Amino acid sequence: MATEEAPGFNQEVITQALAAAQSHSASLHATATKAHDRLEDGALTLGAQCISVTVQNGKVCLNLPFGIGHVCLPVPSWIPNGTAAQACLAICTKWGIPCGVEVTVSVAGQLIVRKNFGCSC
Repeated sequence: MATEEAPGFNQEVITQALAAAQSHSASLHATATKAHDRLEDGALTLGAQCISVTVQNGKVCLNLPFGIGHVCLPVPSWIPNGTAAQACLAICTKWGIPCGVEVTVSVAGQLIVRKNFGCSC
């Protein structure tokens, strides 16, 4: 599947998820206490969007944000080509700054693949 043909995620939804992470980080800084500071590592993962995808040639291909670009994830062989699937994007942040994404792919509600790009969520 060519890069431009692979489905991608809505930039506006990604922007809104990042704004929520930044707002959360700002509120933590404003109310931080010493005890709280020892427990808070700044990591936050926000679900951004789920989209419909189709299994082709034993994989699901997507276009990912933040310069990651075109990726293909393997799908077990018991899932036939043409099967409808759902790909979900979560944005991984540290102190409100994006450091990676996590992509999950499910078929009929069953998780079949999970992959992190960048920092772990």
